Amino acid sequence: MSAAVSHAFRAELRATLHLAGPLALANLLQMAVFATDVMFVARLGQQALAASSLAVALIAVLMMGLNGVTGACAPLIAADIGRRSNAVREVRRSTRMALWLAVALGLAGIGLCQFATEFMLATGQDPELAREGGKFLGILSVAMLPMAVANVLRTFVSALGRPVFATVITALSILVNIAGDYALVFGHFGAPRLELTGAALASIITASSTVLAYVAAIFTDRNLRRFHIFGRWWRPEWQRLGRMLVLGLPISGTLIAEGGLFSGAAFVMGRVGEAQLAAHTVALQIAAFAFQVPFGIGQAATIRVGYHYGAGNREGVGHAGWASVAVSMAFMSVSALAMFTMPRLILSAYVDVSDPANAAMTGYALSYLFIAAIFQLSDGLQAVVAGVLRGIQDTRVPMLIALIGYWLAGFATSVALGLFTPLGGVGVWIGLAVGLTVAAVLLIARWHRRDRFSGPALA
Repeated sequence: MSAAVSHAFRAELRATLHLAGPLALANLLQMAVFATDVMFVARLGQQALAASSLAVALIAVLMMGLNGVTGACAPLIAADIGRRSNAVREVRRSTRMALWLAVALGLAGIGLCQFATEFMLATGQDPELAREGGKFLGILSVAMLPMAVANVLRTFVSALGRPVFATVITALSILVNIAGDYALVFGHFGAPRLELTGAALASIITASSTVLAYVAAIFTDRNLRRFHIFGRWWRPEWQRLGRMLVLGLPISGTLIAEGGLFSGAAFVMGRVGEAQLAAHTVALQIAAFAFQVPFGIGQAATIRVGYHYGAGNREGVGHAGWASVAVSMAFMSVSALAMFTMPRLILSAYVDVSDPANAAMTGYALSYLFIAAIFQLSDGLQAVVAGVLRGIQDTRVPMLIALIGYWLAGFATSVALGLFTPLGGVGVWIGLAVGLTVAAVLLIARWHRRDRFSGPALA
């Protein structure tokens, strides 16, 4: 590596860390919001935790798909800024159309969630768990609309160089969620004890307050305010909307395939046993918590690569992509080591591991965490490379790779080993590891061949 190339790579590494740091921290804080729900619900008992996990598994897949479509505004905004730094009109059009999609798809998601009980019963879940989980999701789904809008506003402020806003706002949402759970789940501050219903209402309040916080931040920041993203919100930009759908639908398919792997695993685990499902929920929360860092790096990579892609800078695209991979691999090595060496300590943050009533669930969860430690590098790699490819607006082939890796390899293995061998829950988690590893290998191979398909922008 020449001195000039080495200098350029180090500069890109610093820029990636500057953008990825606040985004990754915001993702971790968002997981802390979800974790507080799990911690409160877990104290209602194993059945309540299992029922809520089925509901969360469904809404997570729907939100991934929704955010995939609206998230297409990230590479579009980045490319516009890369081509012309003062791209006010183009950025406003992309953001406005993303907000349109967020509202439309959020409402559609709320409608779909009203049939959750029937879906859970059709997948062979315990009838009592299905009824309780369906009722919970019917209320929780209302949060989808503000969550979708907040995700678009987060993308906007991050692409415009204000990722720290996402960090601060998400940190504040933790406090709102804790207060809501404390008041509504157990009936404090004069509120009624609503248990699972209270947890759903607390999530709606938290998501709505998050949107208001982003709006306030945008109006108080001079650089963000000049884009007037809420001005003439009724005016359509059909060409921009079409481009967003062309890019966003495959991103949505990719995220649904990945989220569906984990949510599908929850439904398989529900047929294995209630204790295994509860253990799966807790272990997956821990693995998902670690995943938020490479996911944030991948979000930053989409923006950084998108800047260079819009400017037609081939070398910049390469440096931004490999810098993101390097940062992700470094972090996931640390998270894998932590899961290998102190799994019981990590697990104790979620459940009382010394309580004999939790003995079975704790044992299963420790087994699942061991497998999670093994697939940390694969999980981090596939997340970042997918983000890098989005930066060069390559979304269709990665969607096919996701379907092959997560479903043909991963979910099929989970079903085969989980339901038809004595491995049970361990077999389900082996399937997760297989799916993530296959996807990571195929995606990095796609990135290596980027010069063959990256189009005229990098000619």
